[in-house]
Amino acid sequence: MKLDGVGIWSSPLRYGDTGEAAESAAELDELGFSALWIPDVGGPVLESVENLLGATTNAVVATGILNMWMHEPADVAAAHARFAEQFGQRFLLGLGISHAPLIDAKEAGRYQKPLATTKAFLDGLDAAPTPVPTDARVLAALGPKMLQLSADRTLGAHPYLVTPDHTKIAREALGDGPLLAPEQTAIFAADRDEARAIGTKWLKGYLAMPNYANNLRRLGFSEDDLAEVSDRLFDGLIVWGDETAILERINEHRAAGADHVCVQVLQADHRGFPREQWRRLAAALR
Repeated sequence: MKLDGVGIWSSPLRYGDTGEAAESAAELDELGFSALWIPDVGGPVLESVENLLGATTNAVVATGILNMWMHEPADVAAAHARFAEQFGQRFLLGLGISHAPLIDAKEAGRYQKPLATTKAFLDGLDAAPTPVPTDARVLAALGPKMLQLSADRTLGAHPYLVTPDHTKIAREALGDGPLLAPEQTAIFAADRDEARAIGTKWLKGYLAMPNYANNLRRLGFSEDDLAEVSDRLFDGLIVWGDETAILERINEHRAAGADHVCVQVLQADHRGFPREQWRRLAAALR
């Protein structure tokens, strides 16, 4: 599977109304976005993948990510094989180890040995009756060990909530061959106040997750940056403004080594489908 260009990362495509999700996916496909990425924080994510695959013709549908604590490798491999037979090679299995606060909330102490757990899940995919090919899966990798594992045993890496500086570090860690597909959050906003009203609370939720916070510390952000959600941190993780500003950030990731950038458009109604903004972005990309 070869993935390039610009994709869309969207929670509404996963958790919104299934009919509107399919309709939106069909339009995104027609607009030329090369991939549609959806999250997994519980629920039947593979049903959502099937819904989007059925609504599209060309776009790759990718999990960003499928939570390894919530699924069995054999079940995932069987679904992957079924989708490949029905829709062609358009399902990219993005895998992630999630975060201790989310997993331990339901079962205290369950979240342990993330690297070993990831390796075991990949072993399970390889041992399934219908294995998931190495080049049909990626890892949500932030730190050096997970980046190395993604280079060794998958098509590449899908880092989430990162800056172009991280993209440069990730490319150096991966080397020239593996796929690098960072997520970039974007807000169409006239000024900082509008962008902050949409994005600050949303961002705080992610900063409470240790894996993201630790990665940002490695990138040089201070404890004050994280605690206050400083302008420096906000601007580093979320690009805001018009189409020109968003395209500039996409190009920064590309210059740093990204093969594919998936843009997550935030709006005031986080549950709604930002279809007008998607259209504006598609027009700018053309």
